[in-house]
Amino acid sequence: MNLELFAAQPRSNLLPYDGSVKDYGQILTETDATAYLQYFLQQLAWQHDEVILYGKHIRTSRMIAWYGDEKFEYRYSGITRKGHIWDDRLWKLKQYIEKLTGQQFNSCLANLYQDGSQGMGWHSDDEKTLGQNPVIASVSLGATRKFCFRHKTQNDKIEVLLQHGQLLLMRDETQHFWKHALMKSTRVQEPRINLTFRYFWPEG
Repeated sequence: MNLELFAAQPRSNLLPYDGSVKDYGQILTETDATAYLQYFLQQLAWQHDEVILYGKHIRTSRMIAWYGDEKFEYRYSGITRKGHIWDDRLWKLKQYIEKLTGQQFNSCLANLYQDGSQGMGWHSDDEKTLGQNPVIASVSLGATRKFCFRHKTQNDKIEVLLQHGQLLLMRDETQHFWKHALMKSTRVQEPRINLTFRYFWPEG
């Protein structure tokens, strides 16, 4: 199923079954979204991500920054990462997202893709520290990119173009049954920031 739209229109659920992904459309004006993009590009504590893949330690071209209520330690892909206390503008955006969604978040993992040569492979956000049925609010800033969902046991695949200022909310059993990925594209030359607001339970 292809959901590539000329404008991001709100949809109650992008998935046909086994989960819920609500598309709120573009929740920020062009001016506000661009102001956030330029600020976050300059001010967040970006660093290259690291993963353990098939026993090998890999430093990715994609960059990340992790913020939260406390200086949490967060572990995924075999690597432990340390978070920063909220940046003021990121905190204000979190409050706005919480008001829109009715959900509470205590952390944000930010991802920076410099251009279309950088993407994210198929995965689920199913770490134990995110709880049984994680609720993740995903805000896109910058270049329009293709984002896909693929069911883990069926053949169904959902494609959507995520645009500047658009919000998705993944919840319920989505992470149990679906994987998601950010597709690469040689046509995209501009950066994209993805802000994923989560509720995180520190280990122990």
